[in-house]
Amino acid sequence: MVKQTFDQFPEEMWVTAVQVATVWTTPESARDIDAHGTDNPTNIDQWISGLTYETNLALCDENRVQTQLLYGEPVLVTEIKEKWAHIVIPSQPSKKDMRGYPGWVPLSQLSKVNRAKWKSPETAAIINDKTWLESDHGEKEMKLSYMTFLPVAEVHEDRVEVKTPHGNKFLPKASTYIFSSEKGMDPASGENIVKAADPFVSLDYFWGGMSSFGYDCSGLAYAMHKANGYEIARDADDQAASGENVDDDKLLPGDLVFFAYEEGKGRLHHVGIYYGDGKMIHAPQTGKGIEIISMKGTKYEKELCAARRYWCRYRKGNNDDGR
Repeated sequence: MVKQTFDQFPEEMWVTAVQVATVWTTPESARDIDAHGTDNPTNIDQWISGLTYETNLALCDENRVQTQLLYGEPVLVTEIKEKWAHIVIPSQPSKKDMRGYPGWVPLSQLSKVNRAKWKSPETAAIINDKTWLESDHGEKEMKLSYMTFLPVAEVHEDRVEVKTPHGNKFLPKASTYIFSSEKGMDPASGENIVKAADPFVSLDYFWGGMSSFGYDCSGLAYAMHKANGYEIARDADDQAASGENVDDDKLLPGDLVFFAYEEGKGRLHHVGIYYGDGKMIHAPQTGKGIEIISMKGTKYEKELCAARRYWCRYRKGNNDDGR
């Protein structure tokens, strides 16, 4: 279950203070053309739309970007170097650091909050593609991604008052799913993992992407599991190293399917979500959008090297609501 626990954080803790914070390999990895992604506030729509195919591809090929953070997501700061902070992300498991996924973010994209004041009995998860964070008077202030989690301050008739790095703000009630911070989201079925991914068909691939502004292949797998009560590793090779092993002839919707070079015998390079009937939904590569394809007769049929199931913890009757 995806819980909101803060025991590993100090009394004064850091949280993400922009709609999406990109986590860079080094402070030197960000380029001038990435300013809309490194400023505060960010404009992720404008940043991505302003990249050419070549400058977008370079985020991967030149090892510039590691992952991303959503608004309010807590981090551990391990070092501050001028205007940059080295962080680890406990909510994104990784073999790179046992504490969480590591990398660098602009210090201006983080804010300090008091842990005791930040904690709340309930958490609001954004369940729409994107939702505007609003002021008390209803002004739109920040466009937030699917699966942004924020502590609940109070539930009103039509809106949810949430705690943010910028003080209490509001989300439309219809755009949120509220769950117990201590218990976490109830785990849902494999079919619901697939249903969660369906609305993102045609969304452009984005290397390191962990938001509904753009996912990469393992980011899509991570987010759709998060939406259904499962915390899995951030990267595809880590995702393939855990979960329940599934034979090729026993695949069910919601299983993760992994692919490796050299017809499945080389380095693992891709993950998709099994859709059923020999199909998968996946974020293929820079320049293409999320798609549902039949694996038969494609390179993926030859490269299939493993399959894993994380939703086996699902118990029938637990929130089978297509969240």
